[in-house]
Parts: sequence; C-alpha cells; structure tokens
Amino acid sequence: MRRWWPLTAICLGTFMLLLDVTIVTVALPAVAADLGTDLSDVEWVVDVYALALASLLLGVGSRADRIGRRKVYLAGLAVFTAASAVCGLAPDAGVLIGARAVQGAGAAGMFGTTIALLGTHYRGRERGIAFAVWGATNSLAAAAGPMAGGLLTQYLDWRWIFFVNLPVCLAAVVTTLRSVRETEVPRRDGRRADALGVVAFTVASGSLTFGLVRAHSDGWATPLTLGLFAVAGIALVLFVLAETRHREPVLDLSLFRSPSFTGIMTGALCLQGAAFAHLLYESLWMQSVLGYEPVEAGLYLLPLCASAFAASALAGRFGPWPPRVSVGGGLALVALGSVMQAGLDAGSTGGSLVAGLVVSGVGVGLVTPSLAAAALATVPPERAGMVGGAVNTFRQLGFALGVAVFGLIFQSRVERALTADGGVPDPHGTAAALSGGQARSIVAGLPEGDRAGMTDLVREAFASGLNAVLLVAAALGAVASLLVVATVRLPAGGPERGRAGAGASPRDGEPRADAAL
Repeated sequence: MRRWWPLTAICLGTFMLLLDVTIVTVALPAVAADLGTDLSDVEWVVDVYALALASLLLGVGSRADRIGRRKVYLAGLAVFTAASAVCGLAPDAGVLIGARAVQGAGAAGMFGTTIALLGTHYRGRERGIAFAVWGATNSLAAAAGPMAGGLLTQYLDWRWIFFVNLPVCLAAVVTTLRSVRETEVPRRDGRRADALGVVAFTVASGSLTFGLVRAHSDGWATPLTLGLFAVAGIALVLFVLAETRHREPVLDLSLFRSPSFTGIMTGALCLQGAAFAHLLYESLWMQSVLGYEPVEAGLYLLPLCASAFAASALAGRFGPWPPRVSVGGGLALVALGSVMQAGLDAGSTGGSLVAGLVVSGVGVGLVTPSLAAAALATVPPERAGMVGGAVNTFRQLGFALGVAVFGLIFQSRVERALTADGGVPDPHGTAAALSGGQARSIVAGLPEGDRAGMTDLVREAFASGLNAVLLVAAALGAVASLLVVATVRLPAGGPERGRAGAGASPRDGEPRADAAL
C-alpha cells in the first residue's frame, strides 16, 4: 500500500485546487450580499482564480523541470493554503479578488506538476491506475464544488468554502513530505529560463479574458476593451517569437506540427469550457430566478459529479483505450449532454438539467484521465513538466474563456428576448441586472399587479439565455470531438508504448515528440 501514498498526496492537492474552481459558484449571491457589492463584481472571484491558474501553468511546469517538481508542488501548496486563509478573512470584495488571484498562483504550482510527478512514480499498469484515480479526482472535485459550496454557505457561512481548504492542504503537505520523492533535475549548462515566454503568455491570456469580460459589461467598441484586445494580440506575437527563438521554451511550439498533439490540446481547451463554464449560469438561474437555496441548487448539479467519478473509475478498470476513442467519445457525450439540457422554458425546474448533466459527466470521466496519459506520451520524461503544465493550462484557460464568452452570449440573448417582448422599457439594463443575479429585485420593485407578468417574462428570458449558452457549449464539444477523432493517432498502450517508438529530434538530440504519436 505504501506505493500509493504519492498518489494520495497528489490527489489531495489536486482535489482542493479544482474544488476551488467551482465551489464559489453557488456562493456568489451570499458573497455579494455580505460584502455589499453587485454579483457582477464578485463574478471575478470565479474568473480571476481560473485565469491566474491558466496563465501561470506553462511557466510553472517548465520551471519545475529545472528546479524540481516536488519542490514546486510543495511551494504551491503553501501559497494556496495561505491565500485560502486570506480569502476566508477578506473584509471586502477587492481583498477577496486579490487573494483569489494569489490562490490561483499557488494552485498553478500544484497543478503544473501533478502529471509529471505521477509519471515519475508509476509505470506500466500502475500508471494507468494512477491516472484513472487522478482523473476521477479531477472529475469529482470540479463537479462537487457547487454541492460543497451550497452546503457550507447555507449551514455555516460562505467564508467556510475557503477555510475548509486548510486541514486538507495540511494533510497534503505532510503526505507529500513523507512519500513523494524529488525528480532528478537535469543539468542545464547555464541556460536561461524563458522569462519572456512566461510573461508574454500570462499577459496575452489575461488581457484576452479581461477584454471579453469588459466587452460583456462596457461594449465591444470602448477604448478599454479595444486596448485590452490589442495588448493580447501583441503579447501573443511576442510569445510566439520568444518560443521559436529560445533554446528551452516554456512551450515547444514545434510539438504542434504533430496532429495528435494538436488534437490533445484542442480536447483539453474545449473540455472545461463545454462541460463546466455554464454551471455558473445554471446555478444563478436556480437561485436568483427559481428561488432555490444554495444546497438545493448544488444537489441538482451533483449528478455531473457522480457520473464523472463513476466513468473515470470504470475507465481505469477496463481501459486503457486509444485517446481518439476515450477523448473523442467523451467530448461527444459532453456535447450531447449540453443539448439535452438546452430545452428550458418559463416552466422549467432544476430537474430539467439532471439527465443532460449525467451524460455530460460520463463524458468528462472518460476524457480527463486519457488527456493526462496522452500528454505524457508526447515527450521524453525530462520534458514531462512542460507538457503536463501545457495540458492543464489549456484546460483551465478553456474554463476562464468559457465563463467570459458565455457571459457575452447569455446577456445578449436575454436582451434580445426582452426586446422582442416589447414590454420592458430598458432591455439592456434589465438584461445586465439579470446577469448580475438581480431577478428578485427587478420583480419586487414593480406594482403588485405587474409582478406575475414580469416573473414569467424573466423566467422565459433567462431560460432563453441559458439555452443559447448550452447550445454553444454543445457545438464546442462536438467540434472538439470531431477534431480529436480526425487527428489523434496515439496507441492504447499509453505513454510507455508511445515513447517506445520515439526517434531523435533536431532539438538538442531529444526524442522526437511526433514519432510517439
């Protein structure tokens, strides 16, 4: 049993950092009320964490290859734990958002090293089991967040969604110190780290996401929105230039010459956006429109968690399967599940989501462990941190961008529905208020005789916005599924078989990534 303690340590940290991606979704109304701010402002509590996590993963994974993955994992755990305590004690929204950004940086230190650490400690069939358990932990954490957040918010206080991290993270630190061994750090002959690449990618992803959020609230043509998109474009160009010229880039862009690698990264990018980014708006619908308590809203999202966990466990028991089957098929199920949820109307309840969430959860459970194992198969062991960081970067960037893009789609569709009705004097302002979770205040501010009609209109408009978001999520999953099936040619034997056929690479004599694909 001692051989599984490293897996336990890694899964504890992974569970907490991914739980914190979605645990705040059902708590946002309570956070906004307690801190005296609008829900649209505290939505950054969700997005800034995912954005910091996604933006820093590439640099963290590459840096861990240079200085030691266990060391970086422990440092990330320490930062994450300290920031969690600050989040729980935050006196206002500004402190909370800032602490969440630091928490995301700590999470990047953990998440950017997990795949590489698992690859170091396990081989052969044990590696397949380890990735299946790790994948099940991913699925359980990301999907259980809304339920855990609802329980803690309703029966204790929203601050406990952060305080609960402390004992689990402490256990993860102790277990890591006792069981996880440090990876051998290769000699680098004095080569400099790719600092420009790390900074450029962070600025590009951050500016793009922030620009989409500002377009949501301010409009596309405002100077700030256009300036953010311009900064993102310039930073992306600098990133590409830096990666093509540096001897040890944070992301070797030559890997994208392989269709299989590109397909794997496409699947990673689309998974989180298609499967999880819409949960924020579903939770908002159930609480602000249907009047559910946080626990009740979390319960309706729980089937995604249960089916994802079960599918990951079964995939570990009966797999491995070729990634084009598990990843491509899983993404197709995510798309189908989104379509099944997209039939909402004014009379719908939370139960209307359950069947679709179950199907999506099965898809998530199939995709998650296969992505990790396939990513490791693309490079030699000394580059595992880079590719592990890359696949997790694409996953979390997909979530952050998904929340921002879905916000734009949701508000636009709600505004269109209100305009078509013709009975709302300010459709744009009302749509923005609904996006900010103010459905009850809109209805309560009307004369008694007008409230019933406005309630029906709000429910219809909100359902219309959710349907639009879910259909876009379905399209995203379907396109990603087709691309994976068309491009990925990695064998079912996993990383061991994939690397067996690797040949020499023009870059410093390293094994060629595309030969493994």
